[in-house]
Amino acid sequence: MNVMEQFWNASLQEAKQGFVERTHDYLCLLCGEQVEKGIIYPVDGALFEASRYMRHHIEQEHESVFAHLSGLDKRLSGLSDHQASLLRLFFAGKSDAEVQAELGIGSASTIRNHRFALKEKERQAKVFLTLMELLREADQDGPPAAAKKGKPQKQEEVQVESGSADYEAILQKYFPQGRSHALDRIPRKHKHRLVVCREVAKHFAPDKIYSEQEVNDILQAVCADYVTLRRYLIDYGFLTREADGSAYWRTDQDSSEEAQGEKSANRKQALKQMYKEVKSEAGVYQIRNKVNGKILVASSANLKTINGKKFMLQHGSHPNRELQKEWNELGADAFEFEVLEVLKQQDDPNVDVKDALEKLEEKWVEKLAPYNERGYHQEKRM
Repeated sequence: MNVMEQFWNASLQEAKQGFVERTHDYLCLLCGEQVEKGIIYPVDGALFEASRYMRHHIEQEHESVFAHLSGLDKRLSGLSDHQASLLRLFFAGKSDAEVQAELGIGSASTIRNHRFALKEKERQAKVFLTLMELLREADQDGPPAAAKKGKPQKQEEVQVESGSADYEAILQKYFPQGRSHALDRIPRKHKHRLVVCREVAKHFAPDKIYSEQEVNDILQAVCADYVTLRRYLIDYGFLTREADGSAYWRTDQDSSEEAQGEKSANRKQALKQMYKEVKSEAGVYQIRNKVNGKILVASSANLKTINGKKFMLQHGSHPNRELQKEWNELGADAFEFEVLEVLKQQDDPNVDVKDALEKLEEKWVEKLAPYNERGYHQEKRM
């Protein structure tokens, strides 16, 4: 799951704060940076626990959640450049007269009209979000009660008993070549979708933890629209996943509460082990322009989040404006990301990892001298 998908799946409160809390760490929704729990991070003589350090990261790397989101490409934000500029000035506490003077447009009354237009856009967005939420519920629950004749059916009443003649007939309809072959189409009827999802869930072992890619690989063999099928499996409770999409597992709906509790404990242990095995590595990397050879040297406390920087470039919000300009002109294929050196892990808890990472980055900047025609860095003036 990429950074933008993480953002879309976050709650409004999580989106406003710019990060989500996961089992073992905090994830930045703006760039994908991960901050591990249980570690004290030294910052300018102060000691920050993980959540406070994540807020520090957002302030240092993105200025603020508002600044980052207002700088996104209009394809994502739905805002014109002019509207984004107005929002940034309003957020800075500028009066209508000050905004008018800074932008050099119309009069103070013109700015008031713009404020009204933005509030109107907010109201429209709220209506649209409500409509989409109702549509999502209707899609999960089948036709609304008002559209049905007679008494609405309960969830239990639309389920078909596994192994019954009705159950087999539905499978024959949607798996015409046999249930071991591809799905002909995803059913539109709620009752039929339940049967199909119950059958597809059998492709997953009940005691195994799957990555998102492993889930996708299994479902692609079943249906071309594997993303929609995956969503139905989760919505109907046949699959469960971590909030960040890092792990999936099959839900055994027929187990007793005692058995489910035991499986849950085993699953938590397996997830902990999985997180240990994919422990993040800090290090220095470069972004290289393959056309002109210019490079940007940077560091990350978690090299797995480099894709978050790629996301920032793709959506026009990278802080290095020269790099962003050439990315926009040449396209993503003209650039490559390369890890230069991984920071050696220290067993001493008193080691300042942030300081060590900064020194490692300085070493590579000095070595590569990415200035002027060689790179995107600005030489420091003495």
